[in-house]
Amino acid sequence: MTSVHIHPRRSWWIALIMIFIGLGTIGALGEAERTPSITDNRPLGADSTTAAELQATMPRGEGSTAIVLYTADSGRLSGEATQALTQQVIARLGQAPAGPPPLTVSQDGTAAIAVLPVTAATSTENIEVVEKPREDLRAQAPDGVSVQVTGPAAVQADLGKVFDGADVNLLLATATVVAILLLITYRSPTLWLIPLIVVGIADRLAAILATHVLKTFDVAWDESTIGILSVLVFGAGTDYALLLISRYRDELRLTENRYEAMAAAVRRAGEAVLSSAVTVVLGVLTLLLSVIPATRGLGLACAVGIVVAAGYALVVLPCVLVLFGRWVFWPLVPRVGQAQLVDSRSLWRRVGDRVAARPRTFVAATLLLLAGLSVGLGQVRTGLSLADQFLRTPEAITAAERLAESFPAGSSDPAVVMTRSDPDQVIAAVRDLDGVDSVRATAEAGGVTQLDVVTTAAPGSGAAEQAVRDLRTALAAVPETYVGGTEAEALDVAEANSRDRAVIFPLILGLVVGALLILLRSITAAVILVLTVVATYLAALGASWWLFTGIFGFEALDGGAPLITFLFLVALGVDYNIFLVTRAQEEAVRHGSRAGMLRSLTATGGVITSAGILLAAVFAVLGVLPLVVLAQIGVIICVGVLLDTLLVRTVLVPAIAVVLGDRFWWPRKLTSENGSAPLPDSSQAAVGAG
Repeated sequence: MTSVHIHPRRSWWIALIMIFIGLGTIGALGEAERTPSITDNRPLGADSTTAAELQATMPRGEGSTAIVLYTADSGRLSGEATQALTQQVIARLGQAPAGPPPLTVSQDGTAAIAVLPVTAATSTENIEVVEKPREDLRAQAPDGVSVQVTGPAAVQADLGKVFDGADVNLLLATATVVAILLLITYRSPTLWLIPLIVVGIADRLAAILATHVLKTFDVAWDESTIGILSVLVFGAGTDYALLLISRYRDELRLTENRYEAMAAAVRRAGEAVLSSAVTVVLGVLTLLLSVIPATRGLGLACAVGIVVAAGYALVVLPCVLVLFGRWVFWPLVPRVGQAQLVDSRSLWRRVGDRVAARPRTFVAATLLLLAGLSVGLGQVRTGLSLADQFLRTPEAITAAERLAESFPAGSSDPAVVMTRSDPDQVIAAVRDLDGVDSVRATAEAGGVTQLDVVTTAAPGSGAAEQAVRDLRTALAAVPETYVGGTEAEALDVAEANSRDRAVIFPLILGLVVGALLILLRSITAAVILVLTVVATYLAALGASWWLFTGIFGFEALDGGAPLITFLFLVALGVDYNIFLVTRAQEEAVRHGSRAGMLRSLTATGGVITSAGILLAAVFAVLGVLPLVVLAQIGVIICVGVLLDTLLVRTVLVPAIAVVLGDRFWWPRKLTSENGSAPLPDSSQAAVGAG
């Protein structure tokens, strides 16, 4: 970034060209579309995934099933009502089924169920083909009979409705939060609009480019991918803008020429932005090693998003911002001769002085606080049942709970066994297992038989998980036989998440350490900074667990949340490390290590705090979607970013650097721009004190 030039005339053209390219791409292309696959959110090679693929070869196998639950408003279902319901089900099926009766009445006589096949190629179609029968069945039901629809298709429909219009709502909420915080940060009626518009264009462009890249490389993505991508681009892009504009404001206090000021700002802040962006990109790309296709898609999409966000922050934003005079900062217009932020007696300078006075005390106190917040880690439980995935309980879940009162608990969502062997051998192997209520063949095609196994275990319970394990053990000797269904998929996803954490966690840490070593050329600094990020993550996860159980009433953490939050907190936490430490290097060259770190805190404390609060608020916006996993991801990242920006990056890291002095940069020896060594820290006591 040493040869950056901001030309008065070129700025107009660069700004216009980049903005028109972005808007043109947004208008002409739009987001790519794809037909969802049954393997998108299932672990590749897992038993349940193979079962789902074989199930798709069955008649109507490209769809799923919905279970219609009829319940008497009082007493038992009458004979007339049962007969009328049977005829309605036959009419909807088109013909009387050859196997079991179309309507099954419970032993207590208060409820009856019917199984309807549901065929849909997309999530949107699945919502439509479930919602229409819900309306029709209620309208046709006899007096005194209530109708609810549950089963796998209904659950997926209710899940899909969570994202109906979600992208627009999430975008509006995110943009509103960013606008308010930018207005508060800059205290200017005009300045906040520039980064908001630039980042807003980058966000939409990132969504379009990401989906087309995913489609080109045939990588899966789902409804949540674009929502998380949008939050990340808005958060990271605005962080980069805050750092650049803060440095630009400082440079305007040194020179009258705003083009020269912007060139200096891009040269000095650009290295930090570029380094942090590269680190985040490498970090999110580790998700390509996941065994779950949709998780791979999230990683690739986020990598594209960060590239776009950094590009617009380093190219478009400077060219747009420099077109306006100093008046854009009104009423706090920077003037030549005013004291630079690094030389001011700001809040963060006073914090730095207190830290420098008793650095060991601050290190010990901060570490104790982080350790205390991490205590909750020992009680964290992972794995959400279908009923626990919604912030507001949908009809499919309430119907399943009512169904379990009159039928075996597993009736709403039986285990599915797919086999190329003799189905009688499968039936003989499982029918006498503890917890199995019934087993029957329901479809056959191409030498593959589907058998539905109804268990007595409630969906999502430990007993349901054990039932799947027992089925797999009993069928281990039966060749080409696979156990699938919702409970089996949940078990396989949990094992896949555990595998992903074991593989990706150390790789992310290795990449971050490597990136910091290349940037800082200091082993000590790189290791310390990564350890502080890990400590922040553990404290955030522990503190969030207390929030989830004590306030929100969650009983478990989604199995994928620890990996996603670790990735984002480590990668984004490194952003603030880089912002702080690269400025500390710059200042240490002239003022020594201890004074350099304190001056860096003075210069960057405000922008890091603003960026952290903004990023935390942006991720908290994920809570506008009534899905527990996104709310949990948003809360953990929000808590982690606040801890990082308010405590770790502004107290713990400076305190450690003050304690270590020149050893913080080992084995590197900092030299000034003319090649001479900086003054020793002992000679800079006065500088460090103000």
